[in-house]
Amino acid sequence: MHPTAHTDPINAAILAVSEDLIAGFQRQPFHAIAAKSGVPLATVIARIHAMLEAGVVRRVRQTLLSTKLAHGALVAWKVPEEQLNAAFDFMSQQDPFSGHVVIRSTDGEVSGAGYRLWTTLKVPVGESLDQHASALLRLTGATEYLLMPARGVFALGVGHVRRKILEPGDKAAEPAVMMTTTAVDLTGEEWDVLLALKEELTLEEVVENPWLGRSALAGVSLERFCEVAETLNAKKVIGRFSTFLEHVKPSATGERVTRFNGLFHWAVPKGREIEGGAEVGRHFCMTHCYWREGGPQFGDVNIMGVVHGTEQQRVLEHKAAIDRHLAAIGMPVSYTNVFWGGRSEIKPSEISPKVYAAWHAQQHTR
Repeated sequence: MHPTAHTDPINAAILAVSEDLIAGFQRQPFHAIAAKSGVPLATVIARIHAMLEAGVVRRVRQTLLSTKLAHGALVAWKVPEEQLNAAFDFMSQQDPFSGHVVIRSTDGEVSGAGYRLWTTLKVPVGESLDQHASALLRLTGATEYLLMPARGVFALGVGHVRRKILEPGDKAAEPAVMMTTTAVDLTGEEWDVLLALKEELTLEEVVENPWLGRSALAGVSLERFCEVAETLNAKKVIGRFSTFLEHVKPSATGERVTRFNGLFHWAVPKGREIEGGAEVGRHFCMTHCYWREGGPQFGDVNIMGVVHGTEQQRVLEHKAAIDRHLAAIGMPVSYTNVFWGGRSEIKPSEISPKVYAAWHAQQHTR
């Protein structure tokens, strides 16, 4: 029996790399994890297999930069309190296009406190976020929603094990570079490879060559599958190969990877969003950082990001360090707030146009 706790030294060494340091498409991703972590390949495969089987690792998959493949937005929902959990259940279990589904709360009656349900939403290129959100409004009994598409991305990568040892204020030497969210066009063959590539690996696929079965699924040779995946990589639609920890629910031994997650809001002056986001996003504690417009409901917030931690005070210390940095560089902040995450479910958002059409037909929303 292999140890499965994320705190086991060998597992921690693997996870410090495999959570978010294997960028792009890799023909042999487990070899890449072994090379970067210094842990032998056979051990990497055995340990990831054991952690996945035990539920410590929630999923192993090739992520996509779906900002390039689908229209996406963070959505804040107003839902009557008595229907909040039912709406949560519908979004997390019945809607494949909602990814992160989180019930959030604030420390006081502040701007936007009435928006308790937060989700990420993706719809295929050419479809309407508004139309899908309107359908969800009717299906869940929500009364209002606010769509906040990303204008730019400054940080994206959830390395919980690697981040545990960070000190508040730890940051990159340079400001973060903003990634854009312009959609790209793909060929039929590229879609076939992409859709085969993105599904999470089964236990049987945690092997030296995980793409062998996927190439058969896409109807091409392994060599052609890898060539097309490398083309997709060049088109900047491939994210990272990643092991995702079950970071909210406790493991079988009762251990949690993180206990608190704070969605941080900052409103910086109009015209300085790229500069403000780059300064926030350079802080290593930020697992996500975006330029999104929250409008008057949220104090005209335009920079949003998430920090995870096992202690609430520590999460607040990370925020305080970022606030001090913004003040030190002369970046005015007219509004800031923390929305704490409570009940949450996280799953990859579906982006297949075929699945989208079938879902709406089934729900009689069109």
